[in-house]
Amino acid sequence: MSNGNGRRHRIGYAFPPKKEQTFIQPSLISHAQQNGIDLVPVDSGKPLTQQGPFDCIIHKLYDDQWHQQLKEFSSLYPRTVILDPPESIARLHNRVSMLDVINAAFKAPRAENVGVPKQMLIHDSAELESDLGLEFPLIAKPLLANGSAKSHQMSMVFSNDGLKKVDTPILLQKFVNHGGTIFKVYVIGDYTECVKRRSLPNITDEQRTKLASVVMPFSQISNEEVNIEGVEMPPPGFVEELAKAISDGLKLNFFNFDVIRDSNDKHSYYVIDINYFPGYAKLHNFEHLLTDFFLAVLSKKSPSQPE
Repeated sequence: MSNGNGRRHRIGYAFPPKKEQTFIQPSLISHAQQNGIDLVPVDSGKPLTQQGPFDCIIHKLYDDQWHQQLKEFSSLYPRTVILDPPESIARLHNRVSMLDVINAAFKAPRAENVGVPKQMLIHDSAELESDLGLEFPLIAKPLLANGSAKSHQMSMVFSNDGLKKVDTPILLQKFVNHGGTIFKVYVIGDYTECVKRRSLPNITDEQRTKLASVVMPFSQISNEEVNIEGVEMPPPGFVEELAKAISDGLKLNFFNFDVIRDSNDKHSYYVIDINYFPGYAKLHNFEHLLTDFFLAVLSKKSPSQPE
């Protein structure tokens, strides 16, 4: 079966092995084929210009050599759609600036307030000797958010004594009690889907005092006692508006973001993280969602495609 104009579309994909294994599933390949789309693996070790032709390329590779390959390919085949532009993806690798898009987009008062928890970049341990003016507890996050194991190694810090034990450089972000619930919003183009997941439990004043000198890795903080069954979801219109603001601000189509709701104010939300090309295979009917998106993108191209 082909698309409406009788010709098939070729989409090249370039992913790390683990992402390819979880994303390029037989069900996705089959559904795409039935709708006139052939998903073709790209060998990043060979010149991209010698592969193809492609109507579109999707990717999750970050090294400079790959970026150069995309640049050269685009100069030869400018009509091939690259999803997403490397410079847009790169903005998500820096935790200091990745959330700037939130504060830039939501300045006016609104029914549902949204922002970013107060955060501070610490370059070296000497800075930790002075009063930073931050409220405890704090989350200590590595600066790089590139999907590596190290980028996920986060800790909770409960006092100035604990701060002396963290390695620098580090990003310190205020921990906001959020009822042990995190909302993960998956975005594919204009499509958004919000799901709730268990998160870190609320921290009491008593626990803060008890753990004053401790630096506790997230892996040691249990969320087993958190029950999110009856937790109310954020308003759908708010979620869609937020997703569009991030998509427009960062010029991205494939991402998810993590939102928490302040336990002390049900109308106050905080975006705490944005990730590129998340685990879409967890979504129901992800094959249909992705194929529909690809068809929408390809329909905007001239009928005379591909290059």
